[in-house]
Amino acid sequence: MVIYAQTEGPKADAARTVLAQGGVISVQVLNECASVLRRKAGLDWPEIAAVLDDVLTLADVVQPLTVATHARALDLAAQDGLSFYDALIVASALEAGARRLLSEDMQAGRRFGALEIVNPFCRNSLTPLLDIERFQHRR
Repeated sequence: MVIYAQTEGPKADAARTVLAQGGVISVQVLNECASVLRRKAGLDWPEIAAVLDDVLTLADVVQPLTVATHARALDLAAQDGLSFYDALIVASALEAGARRLLSEDMQAGRRFGALEIVNPFCRNSLTPLLDIERFQHRR
């Protein structure tokens, strides 16, 4: 979502609309965005920092990576066949209590307990996302 929001076109517009609603973002998503923006988009570090600052301004909660997140991701990778980095994102979403995880890369409709993977660019997925309930972080 963050990468698409930096481009132009229908996916970019959809990504910006969804990101503007706030919600939870994992530090792992920020890590992957920084990597892609550097390697594929060729942005320099100050430009990457500016993009991520914009994302952080929109996010209601930034879900940290902890040793517990790491352990849960290892279990998810082993038991569910996820790549380790996708497992980190799923583990973070589960820890945040999220019901939906927006991803174009993971299998839409796949569930991990109460968490569902949703492709925000599928025709049938976008409308419900525009009315998504915002997660209230519990401390």
